[in-house]
Amino acid sequence: MEFVFVVPRRELFPDHYPHGFVPFGEGWSAARLHEVIERHGFFVERARAEITPEWKQIIPYNMVACGDSVLLLRRTKQGGEARLHHKLTLGVGGHLNPEDLAGVLGRNPVPRGTARELAEELSIEGSYEFEPLGLINDDANPVGAVHVGLVQLVRVEGSVSIRETDVLEGRLALPAELAAMLRDGANFETWSAQLVAALPALLAPPARAASTATASVSPAGSSR
Repeated sequence: MEFVFVVPRRELFPDHYPHGFVPFGEGWSAARLHEVIERHGFFVERARAEITPEWKQIIPYNMVACGDSVLLLRRTKQGGEARLHHKLTLGVGGHLNPEDLAGVLGRNPVPRGTARELAEELSIEGSYEFEPLGLINDDANPVGAVHVGLVQLVRVEGSVSIRETDVLEGRLALPAELAAMLRDGANFETWSAQLVAALPALLAPPARAASTATASVSPAGSSR
């Protein structure tokens, strides 16, 4: 039985339910999300979480950038979530599990969960740092109704390739190409489609608000 990390919707969005990508600094911050996770997050059976919109499953949604390009992935039918088969995505990541709290001070499984997912799905030659950018929420479909994405930018100094080639295909693409693909009706999953227009600003050098924190990681996801 799989257990996944959730937070109550009312604690995450006490005033209103945003739609789409909400950058940190516009009413939300990485520090506020950390506080909500620490105070209100818990693990529950995934089967229950998938049918309970009162909880939001936190999904680290990691966009991998090499220079000016972003990793574009396609989920094959061998992937575990049938609702996402054959869709294009910019996000590397998945559910947070109890193992992501092993040896961690506090109750925030995001950093270890992020490193674990990157190590499972990709092979990164070199180093990388990840930076939280904002939240993405979409209650208009069954998948989005029970999930919320923590969008993070993973800047790679080196090269990146796909490790899980049975469930993912991919290549690097420039933001302008991705925008053209979206205009032409490419089958992007909902969260990625909402991020394409914001890519030029998100890929700019990190002179963003002080609420964004970065973490550097050496190859294979081990901390420096």
